[in-house]
Amino acid sequence: MNNVVPIDKQKVKKDLELLELHIELAGISPVIWRRILIPSTITLGKLHTVIQLAFAWRDYHLHEFSIRDKRYGIPDPELNWGEPIRSEKGILLTRALNNTDNFKYIYDFGDDWEHIIKVEKRLPYDPDRGLSIMCLEGKNAATPEDVGGIPGYEEFVEVMGNSQHPEHHRMLEWYGELFDPTRFDK
Repeated sequence: MNNVVPIDKQKVKKDLELLELHIELAGISPVIWRRILIPSTITLGKLHTVIQLAFAWRDYHLHEFSIRDKRYGIPDPELNWGEPIRSEKGILLTRALNNTDNFKYIYDFGDDWEHIIKVEKRLPYDPDRGLSIMCLEGKNAATPEDVGGIPGYEEFVEVMGNSQHPEHHRMLEWYGELFDPTRFDK
């Protein structure tokens, strides 16, 4: 992941904060997580892009945020179950949070990658740090796209970690390179 994404400095406000988010993939062991720093003026649509970059995904699938019992994403009339999906376009994260510090991000409704996100810190704007989005730290490699959710990922790790496994060559060909589940590069 490119470590720094520039932000339009004209959007700076006097009351701007920086939010430190901890993003963890639910249900995976060992835990896969990222800690990122974002401006409080980020929209949900841009946060989606940041999460995609942080987990080395390519935005092939639908996604949604679940914040205070409301769903945000890209509305699709064919996927209308439960609470309707509100458009994420132009919605500020801080406005959607509305005094809560925990929310979810779900990516790929087939694999159902659920991310638990927590606002760990609210920091005052620091002109020396600027308005860059940064990945501060993390742990373990992200799951590949289209691996089949948690069970598929567990099988993928087992097969890729055993060159004698009967499916190793096929899986290596599918993925394109060796996979180290402990690798993290911010």
